[in-house]
Amino acid sequence: MTRKKYFIAIVLPEPFQHEIEEIKQWLYREHGLKGALRSPAHITLHRPFEWKEEKENLLIEKLSAFKTAFSFDLELKNFDFFEPRVVFVNVLKNQILEELHSSLRSYAQGELKLLNEINDLRGFNPHVTVAFRDLKKPKFYELQRLFREKQFEAAFTFNACTLLKLTKNWEAIHDFGKSK
Repeated sequence: MTRKKYFIAIVLPEPFQHEIEEIKQWLYREHGLKGALRSPAHITLHRPFEWKEEKENLLIEKLSAFKTAFSFDLELKNFDFFEPRVVFVNVLKNQILEELHSSLRSYAQGELKLLNEINDLRGFNPHVTVAFRDLKKPKFYELQRLFREKQFEAAFTFNACTLLKLTKNWEAIHDFGKSK
């Protein structure tokens, strides 16, 4: 049985997907940072977990049964940081997003026996990462000064949750929980 990594997120729509990708590409060209290039721009709802690839259809079937009864707007504004290694676009506080996260976490735990332990310890802090894993402390503080001055704004309506799978990169393989 082959185990693969998956995670659940809200993948940003165009043109914001492209705009975030441009920022990541700039960070790669100018600073050699490529960690964030492995996934599309997204807001993580459930951290990466392992699942037997042979049972991927069951995972998709179970997630397809998860429905949201609401549509809501999301707003992104400017940049923020998790010291000393992460630069991200800030997602403005949104009670409905919090409820979606909580509902999905409960559903994943009950229906799929998936735990989201790290989020439980740190809490849910929605964001869109542009630099992380390969960002070292000295470079982090340089970029923090630079990104504090940069502006970014986006607003879009929640469309669906997305299941992503790690092959060479993280790839969106299934949308679910679409609002009505």
